[in-house]
Amino acid sequence: MHLDHSHLHDGGAVSADAHHPDGTRRALRIGLGGPVGSGKTATVAALCQALRDELSLAVVTNDIYTREDAEFLLREAVLPPERITAVETGACPHTAIRDDISANLEAVEDLEDEIGPLDLILVESGGDNLTATFSKGLVDAQIFVIDVAGGDDIPRKGGPGVTTADLLVVNKTDLAPYVGSDLGRMAADAKTQRAELPVVFQSLRTEPGVREVADWVRGRLAAWTA
Repeated sequence: MHLDHSHLHDGGAVSADAHHPDGTRRALRIGLGGPVGSGKTATVAALCQALRDELSLAVVTNDIYTREDAEFLLREAVLPPERITAVETGACPHTAIRDDISANLEAVEDLEDEIGPLDLILVESGGDNLTATFSKGLVDAQIFVIDVAGGDDIPRKGGPGVTTADLLVVNKTDLAPYVGSDLGRMAADAKTQRAELPVVFQSLRTEPGVREVADWVRGRLAAWTA
């Protein structure tokens, strides 16, 4: 279930800063944010599994005091270990993705320097609230992940994460009958809040899984490399 399927493959605006100082093209950077427990890391893992055979990609995770998200990705072996790195923010997650992006930017640049040319880098924020957004100096596009267990009123509440992200993912739709969430209501509220911006309803436990989000990422990358 999704809204405005035609927009899932739109490239949208791309940054003018698409190249390194030496003229070589840098990787497309996509940030994933959302509340604690919404399924950001599981979505990152699924995207890595879906895209790793066709793209050269890497991941930067953010946690306040641990490397837990990176360790999960390493345990799941979604990418070779050298393609996964962690940033310990030591502060509210939004600080490191919006206010002082230096640690994340260094991690992104180190991955490109150490691994070689990359097509895509996924930057996963630590769990935050509905105000979480990424600096445009860090990422080129943003995915915001919410889940039905958090309440079907989340799209109606809005907040910058919900209303302005390039893609909104409503995750764990398979749980809707068990938590009393009305997916139709969530879809209508998301449409009201986001107008033409795309929304994907996703369950990683059922088909098509992460496919629609992966297709959206491919669309962004096609626009980036055009």
